[in-house]
Amino acid sequence: MRIIRLNDETNVVSLMERIHVDKSGIQIMKKKKSEYLFFIKDLSCGAANILKQDALSCGAELAVPMGVPNCKRSHFDAVLMCTRKQLEIIVKKEFFQPFGLKELAKQLKKHIKPPKFPLRIMGVINANDDSFFEGSRFSGKDAIKAIENMISDGAEIIDIGGVSSRPGSVYPGVEEELKRVKPIIDEIYHSKLYEKALFSIDTFEVEVLEYALERGFKIANDITGLESDEYAKTVAKYGAAVVIMHKKGTPKDMQENPYYEDVISEVDDFFCERVQKAESFGIKEIILDVGIGFGKRLEDNIALIKHMRHFLHYGYELLIGASRKSMIDMIMQKEGISTSPTERLPGTLTLHTEAVRNGASIVRCHDVKEHFQSLKVFEALRKYDV
Repeated sequence: MRIIRLNDETNVVSLMERIHVDKSGIQIMKKKKSEYLFFIKDLSCGAANILKQDALSCGAELAVPMGVPNCKRSHFDAVLMCTRKQLEIIVKKEFFQPFGLKELAKQLKKHIKPPKFPLRIMGVINANDDSFFEGSRFSGKDAIKAIENMISDGAEIIDIGGVSSRPGSVYPGVEEELKRVKPIIDEIYHSKLYEKALFSIDTFEVEVLEYALERGFKIANDITGLESDEYAKTVAKYGAAVVIMHKKGTPKDMQENPYYEDVISEVDDFFCERVQKAESFGIKEIILDVGIGFGKRLEDNIALIKHMRHFLHYGYELLIGASRKSMIDMIMQKEGISTSPTERLPGTLTLHTEAVRNGASIVRCHDVKEHFQSLKVFEALRKYDV
């Protein structure tokens, strides 16, 4: 049994039809507004019948397929629709019920009041000449000037990387990576720029990571999602934060026909494993990145942004990084329009704003000034009480 918290704007009718809810029941339940929407997979028949009654008793709804009352199958999928108050009541009730409902209650409880984090912008500096967006490539004094401008424009975090992870890219080796980032790291250290912002090193190599952490960097941005034990030890040794990113495959092959039965569940399973690993090594500060464009189809990227709030159940910050990525071009191509990375700022702002609305609190982007304005306006709209 597992639960997935869905965006509250999800097409509930389509979802109920998919799990074969009775048509008359759909007509009744579709009229109800819900603050919380959960898709529950593989719920036992006994659990489904109890949960259905407990949900109805407090005014909530559990949409179940035909055949649940008579237990025509052993397990069913279901859709739980409720308000926060109703969810609190359901959680209390299910803690005392059989058929695995106590475990379900534990999972649901994590979603009642997810943590809130301050919104922060992470500016991107690439110290290589083959990143997919030319406007992010800097070296030497130009990189330092760009960093200073990003901080002035509103970035609280600066992410420095020396190798491209675009689809089809090949890793050039640790010596070359260090050669690219070392001058920038040294200048950040000597000029004490790390006192003005947090610095993140975008690397999966321990040697590069340690060089940066020894010189004032505080965040390890790992596209392998903490694959290496030595990497985890190094992060813990310096008391740094780690960005755990999900990807399928390697940058060289990750976009060669990626496929998911259920992208939310698969990314969730990955995070569960890697969060436990990070915590076991003593890492205190964890940031989760769903890895937009890293072994994902367009529909996978959209699902992860739309239902991002689900991943807040871990209690850690969520990072979104869709800046100028090809998913924007894929969307526009459906309209007969082709876009290059230089033309994707409007789409980027829309994707990132939607991700923030759905739980992201760190926005990794190339265009700091534009994001700062866009997100400040968005925050003002969200806080305004008519």
